[in-house]
Amino acid sequence: MKIALIGSGKIIMMALDALTQVQGVELAALCVRAESIEKGESICQQFDIASLYTDYEKLLQQPDIDVVYIGLPNHLHYKYTYDALVANKHVICEKPFTPDWEQLQELISLSRQKGLYLFEAITSIHTPEFHFIKQYIDKIGEIKIIQGNYSQYSSRYNDYLQGHIHAAFDPKQAGGALYDINLYNICLLSALLGAPEKSQYICNKGYNGIDTSGVLTAYFSTAVATCVGAKDSASPGYFIIQGTKGYIRVIGAPSLCESVEVCIDGDITTISRDRAINHMVYEFAFFRDQIASNKLTTSQELLELALTVSKILSQSKHDVGLVFE
Repeated sequence: MKIALIGSGKIIMMALDALTQVQGVELAALCVRAESIEKGESICQQFDIASLYTDYEKLLQQPDIDVVYIGLPNHLHYKYTYDALVANKHVICEKPFTPDWEQLQELISLSRQKGLYLFEAITSIHTPEFHFIKQYIDKIGEIKIIQGNYSQYSSRYNDYLQGHIHAAFDPKQAGGALYDINLYNICLLSALLGAPEKSQYICNKGYNGIDTSGVLTAYFSTAVATCVGAKDSASPGYFIIQGTKGYIRVIGAPSLCESVEVCIDGDITTISRDRAINHMVYEFAFFRDQIASNKLTTSQELLELALTVSKILSQSKHDVGLVFE
């Protein structure tokens, strides 16, 4: 897998650290803005990346690049993914795929037409701990209640209160608590229970109309779920599935899914991984194996999950009048 990475922010650095630990991956190129060329040169030297670009179109013309990883702000995901697919590149795009469900449908249709892989880089569902949850979820009886909370007081929230708006709080860049943080709860929920019969989102809004925190309520045939996401306040992270015979609890941030406790009829089993492990290793290893297999079946199932999540997000955005310009 010869991969090109697009961007130079924190997520790119984390991805590069993970990719250096995944066998069978060649760091073929990095693309940064022209004004970030010095930073790009430093990154290429640090991670032994073969080529550096400031022109995305030129990068896409290179035949030795198989896969493009897009680690840019949310509002750029659609355009950069679309251009990569047109150029016949497989795409790994950071979450969320797109700010709108219709845009994601278009990208998926294009990837299917061209027989290309299209992946959303959302870490939790590729971890060993998530597979542990799936192994036990049918053993806790009929599911009744699901509770997810992923709340972190953002390091950029104080700047926001002073009028300095970063991407995470900018409607023009598809920011906000729902798309940036609560998405992880919603993805876990959808991966385990499928699409809800209905959902409703309520939120706290900031002075520019962005949702700084909010709660999604989702209704299933026999269960009710609440998903809390906040960037203006903090809470211990968790994701709990309550059944008639027991429960499953993700301990800590739902995005990491690094420790899981299962209780069935009073008997408790726990699985945890070393926190020193870069959690992105699992998803990149999965993407590598899928592309190497040249079988699109599993990737198509993940795209259906992405569509379910995207539809919930779009409906939630409508619920509160959240507008991404």
